[in-house]
Amino acid sequence: MIAAGLIDALREVVPDGVLTAAEDLIAYGFDGTFYERTPPLVVLPSTTAQVCAIHRIATARRIPLTPRAMGSGLSGGAVPLDGSIVLGVSRMDRVLEISVDDGVAVVQPGVITAHLQALVEARGLFYPPDPSSLKQSAIGGNVAENAGGARALKYGVTGDYVLALEVVLPDGTPIRTGGRTVKNVTGYDLRRLFTGAEGTLGTITEITLKLLPKPRVKRTALAVFDRIADAADASTAVLAAGIAPAAIELLDALTMRCIAENGVTGLPLDADAILIFGADGNHESVVNEDIAAIGAVARAHGARTVTVAGDDAESERLWNARRSISPALARRRPNKLGEDVCVPRSKVTAMVARVRAIAAEHRLEIPLFGHIGDGNLHPNILCDKRDPEEMARVAAAARAIFEAAVELGGTLSGEHGIGLLKKQFMELDVGTDALALMRRIKAAVDPLGIMNPGKIFPEPGGADAFRL
Repeated sequence: MIAAGLIDALREVVPDGVLTAAEDLIAYGFDGTFYERTPPLVVLPSTTAQVCAIHRIATARRIPLTPRAMGSGLSGGAVPLDGSIVLGVSRMDRVLEISVDDGVAVVQPGVITAHLQALVEARGLFYPPDPSSLKQSAIGGNVAENAGGARALKYGVTGDYVLALEVVLPDGTPIRTGGRTVKNVTGYDLRRLFTGAEGTLGTITEITLKLLPKPRVKRTALAVFDRIADAADASTAVLAAGIAPAAIELLDALTMRCIAENGVTGLPLDADAILIFGADGNHESVVNEDIAAIGAVARAHGARTVTVAGDDAESERLWNARRSISPALARRRPNKLGEDVCVPRSKVTAMVARVRAIAAEHRLEIPLFGHIGDGNLHPNILCDKRDPEEMARVAAAARAIFEAAVELGGTLSGEHGIGLLKKQFMELDVGTDALALMRRIKAAVDPLGIMNPGKIFPEPGGADAFRL
C-alpha cells in the first residue's frame, strides 16, 4: 500500500514524474533476468535537487528506494523489493561536458553508453568500456554494476574510467568524490566505494569519466576450432606470448547455433568453438603484426582456420554477431539464467570443462561464451521457469558453476554484479570477515536500510538457501 500523502509529496518535487498506472509500474519491475516485482510507484527526477528531495521524503517516511537506469542489468539489481519505490534516472540524460584538454566527459547517469561513445569519438577521443548492451544501457547503471565488456581485456572495466561522482546519500545529502585530475589520492577512495555498490549506498547523479585518445587502427580476426579446449588454450597462449589484443571473445557451438536460428549468418556451425580477436593501436604496421602473431599462435594451438576481416564492415558483422547472443538465446527457450563467473586465465580451460560437465550432469542446455581473454565467462542456462522440476536442476547447476569458479580461484562476477542472483554465495566468495565489513559499511552509510534493500547481502542459510 502507498502511504497517505506520499504521492502528493513526490508530485510537489517532480510534478510530471510520478507514475502510478499499472501498465507503467509493470515496465519498471524487471531487468535482464527473469526476476519480476512490480513497484508501488515510480518517480523520475531530472535534476540532482529533485533526487535529494526524493531521498529526504523516503528517509522521513522510512520508504525504500531502488535506483534504476535503463533496467538492462543481468543480476536482478534493479528489481524493486520490499515495496521499494523505483527512482529512475532515465530523464537525467545530458552530456554536460566533453573536454579534449582534460580528457574527460561529465555526464548525467541516464546517458546511453553508445551515445556517449559516438560523441567522444567524433572529437577524436575514446571511451573504452563496451558492455554488450551498450545501445540500451546507461552510464549510471554501468557505474552501479561496474560493467565491463569485450575491451576490458586491454582497457579495463567502467570503474577504471570513473574519475569523480556526485552521489546523493540516503538522507538526501549530495556529496562529490574525486575530481578531473589525472591523479587523486586524497583520503578514502569513495569513487571506488560507490562504483559497483549497485545502488545500495546512494543514488549516482553525475559522473566524470576519463577519456583516451581514439586508436587510429582496428583489426578483427576469427579463429575456428574443432575443440573448445583448444580455443581456451589458444586464448591463454596468445597472452602468454606477450601480445596485447583489445579483446578475445569465445563462442561455443551451441551459442553459434542459437545465433544462426535468430537469423545471423556466416558463423561456422560445424565448429566446436570460435575466438574473435580484436586488436587496435595507432600504427597500422604494429596492429597488423599483432594480428599475424595472434593467428600464428591460434594455429599452433589447434585453430583449423584464422581469417582476418577485410574491412570495417566485415569486422562489424563479427562484433554484431557477438552482441546478438542475448536476444538469440531468448528465442531458444522461454527463459535463461545468465551467469558471469571470472577465473584466473590459467584456469579458463578447466572452467570450460567444468561448465560442460555440469550441463551434462543436470541435463541442461548451457551455451558458453564470454570474454575469455580476461577469464570472464558467461555460461547461460536455458530453461522454462514454469517447470519446477527443470528449475530445481537449474538452481543446482548454477550453484555448481559458482562453486567451481571460486574453487578455481575465481569470483562470482566479473561485470554483472551480485544483485539478487548471486547474493547467497557472497560469503563463499569474499569470506566471513570481509562480508561483515561490507555490512558495517552499509549500516554506516544507510542506517535505515532504505537503499535498494534485498541486494548483495545473503539471507540466512547462505548457499544452502539458494532458490530460483
